[in-house]
Amino acid sequence: MSDAPLHRMYHHYSEIPTSVRVLYTAALLVLGMGYLFALIYIFTTYAPKDGNPRSLSYEDIVIGYSGSGEDSRIESALRGPMRSMLPSEEINVVISWVRAGADRPAYENQIRPIVDKRCLACHDGSNPHLANLNGYDNLHKVTEKDTGPAVTTLVRVSHIHLFGLSFIFFILGSIFSHAYVRPVWLKCLVVATPFACIVLDVISWYLVKLFHPFAWVVMLGGAAYGACFAFMWVVSMYQMWVGRTPSKVAERAGSVG
Repeated sequence: MSDAPLHRMYHHYSEIPTSVRVLYTAALLVLGMGYLFALIYIFTTYAPKDGNPRSLSYEDIVIGYSGSGEDSRIESALRGPMRSMLPSEEINVVISWVRAGADRPAYENQIRPIVDKRCLACHDGSNPHLANLNGYDNLHKVTEKDTGPAVTTLVRVSHIHLFGLSFIFFILGSIFSHAYVRPVWLKCLVVATPFACIVLDVISWYLVKLFHPFAWVVMLGGAAYGACFAFMWVVSMYQMWVGRTPSKVAERAGSVG
């Protein structure tokens, strides 16, 4: 299929105005930076969940979506992503209080001063995306068994994830469509794969709660559309500014056929 003729509607980067290539380049640079920060966010959010913040593992994904299954929600947070927010001795005090039954008198004497000092700057209830730790009743809710994010939370994040990544890969795929890649089926596969992986990724968030091995689907799906992002980004930038005009494009000498 490497000898497939050029489609009459196809235009290589060399055949589009410089201003359009500059527009594409600016978009690719910003999208690339955004994707890099997204990777950093994912790593710093999920990697600490199993107690080892230096690597992102299968266990991190399982805990992230189905909970630890043993510790309370606040214990999982304090041993994972929130471990740097409190000194170790204060973490031990909070965990001991939870395991002793999380009673109100001990809260007023020992826990409330810690929460007021360390937590309420972010967890005062003003941000709907963060747990409200203001007051005994609110704090007591996070002393329950950690079962991961609620389905309502996953639904809220799902529609943002689906809309956001679909727009990103639509823009990236539109730019990449000007690249000369053979065989054509490979180019189509690279364009389509991220959309399929996004759907599998989101569906697997819910399924991990029921069957932990679906965490592998989350990891592999994320890796697959990340690889497609990198491939389309690099190929587009290279062919726009560095690579030579493909011979088939040059041969048609400006014709649209």
